[in-house]
Amino acid sequence: MEELMLLYLLKLMLISLIVSVFVYKVAVVLWWRPRKIEHHFSKQGIRGPPYRFITGNAKELFSLMLSASAHPMPFSHNILPRVLSFYHHWRKIYGATFLVWFGPTVRLTVSDPDLIREIFSSKSEFYEKNEAHPLIKQLEGDGLLSLKGEKWAHHRKIITPTFHMENLKLLIPVAARSVVEMLEKWSAMSKSGEVEIEVTKWFQTMTEDIITRTAFGSSYEDGKAIFRLQSQQMTLASEAFQKVFIPGYRFLPTKRNMKSWKLDKEIKKSLVNVIDQRKRENSSPKMLENGPKDLLGLMIQASMKESVNKRVELNSSPISKITVHDIAEECKSFFFAGEQTTSNLLTWTTILLAMHPQWQVKARDEVLRVCGPRDVPSKDDIAKLKTLSMILNETLRLYPPIVATIRRTKVDVKLGGCMIPRGTELLIPILAVHHDQAIWGNDVHEFNPSRFSDGVARAAKHPVAFIPFGLGVRTCIGQNLAILQAKLTLAITLQRFSFSLAPQYQHAPTVLMLLYPQYGAPIIFRRLVDREVVQEPKILNF
Repeated sequence: MEELMLLYLLKLMLISLIVSVFVYKVAVVLWWRPRKIEHHFSKQGIRGPPYRFITGNAKELFSLMLSASAHPMPFSHNILPRVLSFYHHWRKIYGATFLVWFGPTVRLTVSDPDLIREIFSSKSEFYEKNEAHPLIKQLEGDGLLSLKGEKWAHHRKIITPTFHMENLKLLIPVAARSVVEMLEKWSAMSKSGEVEIEVTKWFQTMTEDIITRTAFGSSYEDGKAIFRLQSQQMTLASEAFQKVFIPGYRFLPTKRNMKSWKLDKEIKKSLVNVIDQRKRENSSPKMLENGPKDLLGLMIQASMKESVNKRVELNSSPISKITVHDIAEECKSFFFAGEQTTSNLLTWTTILLAMHPQWQVKARDEVLRVCGPRDVPSKDDIAKLKTLSMILNETLRLYPPIVATIRRTKVDVKLGGCMIPRGTELLIPILAVHHDQAIWGNDVHEFNPSRFSDGVARAAKHPVAFIPFGLGVRTCIGQNLAILQAKLTLAITLQRFSFSLAPQYQHAPTVLMLLYPQYGAPIIFRRLVDREVVQEPKILNF
């Protein structure tokens, strides 16, 4: 009996010890550590909204965001208070550099271009990319967007030739065909010479086609089917993203989640089948050396060369292996980044040219002078469209697809005279940098493409004030493709149509992974007769 009592007491003591350790760890993570971090930064003059147990600043943060996005805004490009409302609100109280708590995770805001250059370029070895939210990670895949270190560098080296400008220029005839097909459908819909188009979906479909050809080349039809599935996945993820603040929501067997899991399996299975088929087609040494330079082809060539040379098995680290999984994940990453970013840029540029018809006229005059009224722009023509380049840059300044990005310190570092502990997340509000009056001047909230007339480096008072595609070694690899697609699409559109905002357009930029028009982008397009001179319409006052 005594032995049983002793055993029972030992069990109670063990349970008590486990509970105590658990409670202690929870207290450290949820209370002691946040207080220690607050004190550390407070001593250096950096404050922020006070940390609240477990939730951090989540309640205030979401309240500010919901309030800001509840209604459309006036026709103004001063969108920071609406899009990054929490940053705009707390910056007025605590200054440009402050702490904000996402639960027990602290983020230090950094908007000084000199410090941003340190983080991304001159001292980038001390910082790493933060893990994406699981919903975004599911879409972007485990490719260049999320990889780190040696494996990231290895993949980037393999993929880079896909995005060489000379290689991209070969896509122009194919891409132009996709654009023309889209515009011919619009013309068929405009029997009276005028048609209203919600451009967002159209640009997404057209961009998907071009991205598919870039990624899959000769396997275009298979790739199209796969990317159609991933497009469905994006729609489901966007819906789920609005519920990410419900703990564990993505694990619940809801109808949406179950459909998403099924799509994910189907996408992976289809990608593996396409990769295996291409491997069989490129099995000869000649094909291995001179195979297609699309993304899929380059990745497959790299994996097969490794197998042929036996370097992976003998001398190389496991990181240097290119597996079927790696190839599939890079295809997913490429589709997510390329399709979303480019269609987003086209949507906002079209909105801005509709808002500012004087710049639409300038862009059209340039296109007609360089390309003529109907000729599809050549690769040489695209390079000469300077006004369109300026317009695209100004669009990316005012409405960058990614409004903020995050880096994490790998070690204790000194940044701008401040000691930053290892593991601290740094929030870089790209939108705030792009809308900083001290950097861009008094017309910071005006659409003024001419500020880029002498190039990007001289557009602002600081050369690192314009970062829509990131900075340093992790600069977006696909930016040349995005700009090329956008210039080509806009040039051909300007040859055929003039356009203005539809009466029901509501100006409401909002973030849902990327920066989107919350209520869509309805635009009225009017067909142009060959060599028709378009009179400058009435300019909107804002």
